[in-house]
Amino acid sequence: MKTVSEVSRLSGVSVRTLHYYDKIGLLKPTAMTEAGYRLYDDAALEKLQYIMLYRELEFSLTEIKEMLGCKDFDRNRILDQQIQLLTLKKEHIENLITFARGIRLIGVKNMEFSAFNTKEIDDYAAQAKALYGKTDAYKEYEQKTGNMSKDQVNQTGQDMMKLFVEFGQMLDKEPGDGAVQAQVKKLQDYITEHFYTCTNEILSCLGQMYRGGGSMTENIDKAGGAGTAEFAAEAIEIYCK
Repeated sequence: MKTVSEVSRLSGVSVRTLHYYDKIGLLKPTAMTEAGYRLYDDAALEKLQYIMLYRELEFSLTEIKEMLGCKDFDRNRILDQQIQLLTLKKEHIENLITFARGIRLIGVKNMEFSAFNTKEIDDYAAQAKALYGKTDAYKEYEQKTGNMSKDQVNQTGQDMMKLFVEFGQMLDKEPGDGAVQAQVKKLQDYITEHFYTCTNEILSCLGQMYRGGGSMTENIDKAGGAGTAEFAAEAIEIYCK
């Protein structure tokens, strides 16, 4: 068992914040000493780790409390999202370091601001909240997929990838072409039918994920050919505007 001061030193979370987490019921101490001091066991420390991870994903304390209180919440999925978000942040920091080194070498002569752009990170965090927070979209996702067998889930995913095969067959067209835009609508309708209501806002976030790199981009390009993920993302961006 650790005291609140020891937990604060170990985690970097202030004592005041830990007291507040106790007050709102987010992280209750495991026990109290006769003198009224808070004590935390390993389970409480594990819960604190999840809280800190979810805060990195920019969930509110209310959302985190709801998530941790839901027994069927898929924590591994959130961790996968966290890994991807941290990877994006790592790439962003590396870009800033490269940019700063360039300034030191040649001075500020190139008016380039792309290194400061955090849109990809912001979009990914927003999409994580849309899909895996206790939002209406996530609740709808649970309802539509809850009774599916593993084979049905796999088949639904394979059918969705066929839509990207069709995107790949349109790479000779412009993203704003009528046929390509109709394909975006087809994708949006498919997501709405099988997963959750895919608003233009959510679709826009998905488009950013498609072009964001990693396994999602690789799988789309594998299905439709090199450049398909970027092409679909550009078409989605036009559609949503």
